[in-house]
Amino acid sequence: MRLPEVSLPALPMPRLGLAAFRRRLVLRAVFALLALAPVLLALLLLSDEKQRMHERYEQGFKAKLGELTARLHQSAGQLALLNASYEPAQASHAAPLLLPFGALDFDDRHKAAQAVELSGCAMRYADGSTLCSAVGANPWAGGFVYLVAQFDAGSLRGRSRGQLDLSGVHRLRLRLAYRGEASHWLAALEGLGEEGAAARRGTLAGFQLSQVPEADALDALARPDRDFRGWMWQDGQCLSAEAAAACLRRTQLSVRVPVAAFQALLRDAQARTRLAWPPPDLGSIRIELQVMGDATEPLFSTRRTLAEGPFLLGSLATQLAAGETLRIASGEGAAQRTLFTRAGAPLPAEGAAAPWLLHLVRWLPVDDLQGRARTPPPISVGAAVSTLNGRYRVELQGSAATQDLGLAHTASRLSGFVLAMSGAVVLAWLIVELGLIRRIALLTRRAAAVSFNMQGPQLDQRLGELDVSELRGRDELGILAGGLADLLHKVREGVRREHIRAEQEREQWHAVGHEIMSPLQSLLVLHAAEQDPSRRYVLRMQQAVKVLYGTASPSEAIAGAAVAEGRLDVDAFLRHVAANAGFAGIAAVRYERAEQPLWVIADEYALEDALTHVLNNAARFREPGSAITLSLIETGMPDATATVLVCNRGPQIAPSMLERIFEYGVSGDAPAQANTDAGAVPSVAHRGQGLFVARTYLAKMGGTIEARNLGDGVAFALNLARA
Repeated sequence: MRLPEVSLPALPMPRLGLAAFRRRLVLRAVFALLALAPVLLALLLLSDEKQRMHERYEQGFKAKLGELTARLHQSAGQLALLNASYEPAQASHAAPLLLPFGALDFDDRHKAAQAVELSGCAMRYADGSTLCSAVGANPWAGGFVYLVAQFDAGSLRGRSRGQLDLSGVHRLRLRLAYRGEASHWLAALEGLGEEGAAARRGTLAGFQLSQVPEADALDALARPDRDFRGWMWQDGQCLSAEAAAACLRRTQLSVRVPVAAFQALLRDAQARTRLAWPPPDLGSIRIELQVMGDATEPLFSTRRTLAEGPFLLGSLATQLAAGETLRIASGEGAAQRTLFTRAGAPLPAEGAAAPWLLHLVRWLPVDDLQGRARTPPPISVGAAVSTLNGRYRVELQGSAATQDLGLAHTASRLSGFVLAMSGAVVLAWLIVELGLIRRIALLTRRAAAVSFNMQGPQLDQRLGELDVSELRGRDELGILAGGLADLLHKVREGVRREHIRAEQEREQWHAVGHEIMSPLQSLLVLHAAEQDPSRRYVLRMQQAVKVLYGTASPSEAIAGAAVAEGRLDVDAFLRHVAANAGFAGIAAVRYERAEQPLWVIADEYALEDALTHVLNNAARFREPGSAITLSLIETGMPDATATVLVCNRGPQIAPSMLERIFEYGVSGDAPAQANTDAGAVPSVAHRGQGLFVARTYLAKMGGTIEARNLGDGVAFALNLARA
């Protein structure tokens, strides 16, 4: 702000010493340090965080390799290594895996289920059923494919001796295609235990057919294949609390299917001497399985939607971080062959981080074994895993430098706060420098000139006496104090006179309040009963008198009044206000009830006082004989407010006055024909105070109030926060 020119003659300027500018220099030095402090602190935090991130990454990198090798040593990991080239099955068929076991004990329900669970060979379908199709690691186990499935089924029905029509019994349809040949099987459930047992089981007799029959019927001369063996188990307990006749039970299927190509290979003595197991084309086997019951829809089918495949090496890639690479190889030395290579998630784009900040993070050094280094060397660790099929080498590669980009992304999001803090300090410095220090320096020089020239006799006649002997000093404040002593003296005199006038006015207000409180106290005695509706309004009048005539002017008292926040059912509150409006002299107040209670944050007495002022204002300006309507509007998240609308028919408010009517002392004249209701009580708003009280109380409760012009009148909206 530019200072006005002073009509004084030119005065000689004294030469001020360094002590006069000492405080100014100290202030500038403090602001400079405050502006640099956030930047220096951010650099220290970045350097420390980079060091910690690199140390955590190196430790976690080695621990991650231990976790990967531990998983590969388990049965599920062995299965993934043995089936490194396995491709996930299609929706219509399944392909067998190579088990890490010599064979599968399919005759024992629990051993078969445990082997499937440990090896992780099960495929999970969307309906909750599972299927594991696999071959044993021992080639001399007979050349079979094992199928272990679990699904939900109703009560099992078996085939009786000599029964050829299988449409009413539980059975399975199986098709196995390998090397251009396909074998079809139809197996029926036989030898079931008694109904109602804790668990039931039965065998599956498999009949090999030339093709899958259209009807589930056996030829009279059909004989079961002795190499095809299977079991079906079912729990005795229902999966849900339905009727026992219709409940579903968990059912397990375990089948051993002979493969003609495998058996031919094992029978060839010459081929057995150079037998390679598993066959390289093991994954080309296609198995289609359906388990049928007494319904037309299968209980289980490989054609259903596959939700999750078996545990394979690709599942290990989920543990890789950005910039890491996992490599698994078989063999040793020159004969080593890479089986699996997978990189982690791609690095985030550098565009997400500020380029200058990324360079700064990379520039910060880290401590390593070789001392301080700008760029840490790449990390590569490896371990060996032994299986039934040989030894495997697991290598994990990565670099702690990939953490710099993540740290730069985080720092980019926080750099705005650091720059904002430094900018705020610099802005405050400029404001103080230009708006305060510069003006103080100018006033200092003028005060020094006045003090320096006080010895001139003619200057005494122009400026008057300036006695600052007891306030003089060598610093800026001392010089300013000497030049402003007379002004402060005059100001003190004016303040003393104003204080005396204010005290007289306050005593007058106290006297008026005392005169009003006496009859109010008498009225309170007359209406002592709690259920008396008039008692509530007497209490409100006492509270208003204490606020207005207590310790300050009316506007200051209202603004400084304390309002207690609480939870209030605004629907019940509005019903009470509408029902008792007649006692306050406001006739024809209708409330449109809400459907359910609505809780808000408000003080009941303060809100009723504010609403009464609004109702009085509406009664003054409404058309004769018209009603005032109250309504409640609820708004959802994120604002979560409740709005009380007070609507009246009558003249509209000028647009320029929609905001000014809430200021203290602003009032409007009611129309001559308005406010003709019998017994109407004049509102405090005649003095421009009622709407000011309403806005002040609502603000203290966290709410707002606004006026709106309607087509035929005016509406006041009281917005309250939801509880």
